[in-house]
This record gives sequence, structure tokens and C-alpha cells, in this order.
Amino acid sequence: MRDTQTNTAPLLSVRDLSVRFRTGDGLVHAVNNVSFDIDVGEKLAVVGESGSGKSQIALAIMGLLAKNGEASGKIMFDGRDLLHLPLGELNKIRARQIGIIFQDPMSSLNPYMTIERQLAEIVELHEGASRRDARKRALEVMDAVQIPDARARLDAYPHEFSGGMRQRIVIAMALMCNPRLILADEPTTALDVTVQAQIMKLLGDIQRDMGTAVVLITHDLGVVAGFCDETLVLYGGCIMEQAPTLSIFDAPGHPYTRGLLRAVPNIEDPAASLAAIPGSPPSQRKPPAACPFAPRCVDAVDACHLTLPDLDGDGSKRACLRPVEVLT
Repeated sequence: MRDTQTNTAPLLSVRDLSVRFRTGDGLVHAVNNVSFDIDVGEKLAVVGESGSGKSQIALAIMGLLAKNGEASGKIMFDGRDLLHLPLGELNKIRARQIGIIFQDPMSSLNPYMTIERQLAEIVELHEGASRRDARKRALEVMDAVQIPDARARLDAYPHEFSGGMRQRIVIAMALMCNPRLILADEPTTALDVTVQAQIMKLLGDIQRDMGTAVVLITHDLGVVAGFCDETLVLYGGCIMEQAPTLSIFDAPGHPYTRGLLRAVPNIEDPAASLAAIPGSPPSQRKPPAACPFAPRCVDAVDACHLTLPDLDGDGSKRACLRPVEVLT
């Protein structure tokens, strides 16, 4: 969201970001011309079903794409284009300025290293901290993410923690250098509902206390509600809708967004059937020449299969040729 009074530049500005992967079957276009901004202290959600390109956006920002991946466009962070920084300069921004919370804490943590070493080496590497100071910082951050009896558990190994506690450790790793931006990639995956709520509350408390901007990547719209200021809906590597989160829930403007919301269980009517979106996601081997959702859209007309709509609107934006009032 833009501060029109002070006209300050966004903390992160992504423009026309595309991500492609070279495979034996040709190019796979995972992300197609995605643009968005996030301001200091803002919370932005990127939602969509599996394969929509959500995680690849985060990996492109961090410069962590697979070896067969390549990104184009611009990713401006604090006035510098991350896509064109030398590796040495990018390493000065990773962890210190931008932290990332990966999906699976078990694959993110080294089973052969104690929790203290996995946390401490971050500030030793990026800030030149001494072993003693790094251990002290690790303890402070473990307390901040509410690890019980943190001092006694510094020398424990990942397998000695529950799934929820491991997720807290992964969050702690992202916080070690007090970053200005955190990319949270599916931070509640594989956690039960109670632990999910605890993790989201923890992220909210950290964001409020530290003023950190957060990009929350998730397929779970229930996680987004009540947490994010703005939501970006991704499908087939393209943005379908971007709007304040309350507007997404109260008045979704794109047929795909409406389909996602219909697939969310209704706690007021547990017996109600869920409305599945017909069809399958598009193949990413060819970039969409028209609306990528058109083959599955019950509101599509002939023009939808011929034209790739622009993301237009004031405040709430959507990429759809059909007027909102005619959508089912």
C-alpha cells in the first residue's frame, strides 16, 4: 500500500517478474509478469493453489532459484535491484535485511547440528559476531519465539523438538539479524489447527513489535484472514486479483477468488458440501496467451479465451474481462 502523504518508496517493489525453468521437455513458465509492492511494516499475502508460482516468487527475491531456473524483471529492495546484484552484495542483504521461513522445518534444519549452532552461525557469518555473543543472541531469539526453557534447549537437536517447536526455530532463524522483511513460505504447513493459530499469533506479535514487513505465502485463505493487510491471488503464474484482505473476503472480484472461497469449509454449516473448481490447472510449458483461468471459469465468454486481461482497478485490482455484477 502506498503512503500518498509522504510519497515514500516501497520497501520492496517487484516489477514484471517472470521465472522460467529449463527442463528436458522445454521451458516451464512458473511466474509470468508479476508486479507488487510492500511497504515498511506491511503484511501482504500471496495465495493460490499448489503450482501457481507462489514459492518461486520468494525464491527469486532471495536469489535461491534452482540451477535450471532464471528470473527476469526487477526486484527493487531499498533502491537496489536484487536480480542484478553480485552474489557478494546479495549475501549482505540475505538474513540481515530479508529473512525467509521455509515450508518444511525438518528439511530446513540440519539434523546433525544443535539448535544453538544453526542459529548462532547466522549472526557469526552475516554480522561477524563472536561465538559468545552469537549464543546470547540465539537465546534471546528463542525466548522471543516462545521456546519453553530456551536455555536448556540450546544444545538440543531438531529431532528433540515437536513439529510446532521446530517451526518456531525456523522462525527464529529468520529473525536472528532483525531483518526488515520476512518471506514466510507456508509457515503453517503440516501443523494442526491449534498450532497453526499459535504460529500465526507469534508472527503477528513479532511483526507488531519489530515493525517487520511480512510476505505470507500460503494456499490457506483461513490463515490470511485477520493477519494480512492486502492479498494477492495467483493462478497459473499470473495475478488474478489484488485487494485489501477484507475486500477479498467480503466482495471477491475475480471468478477464481470466488472459487477459492467456496472451497473453504463453513464452520457455521459443517455439513455443507464444498464447491470444487472444475478442471485442472494449466500447463506452464507455454505462457498464457489468454486468461489462464478461462478454461475452468463458469463465467467465461469467447473473449476470455482470446485475451489476457490487464490487472486494473483502484484499490482493488482484478484481471478479468467480465463485470463484477455478472459473476456467479
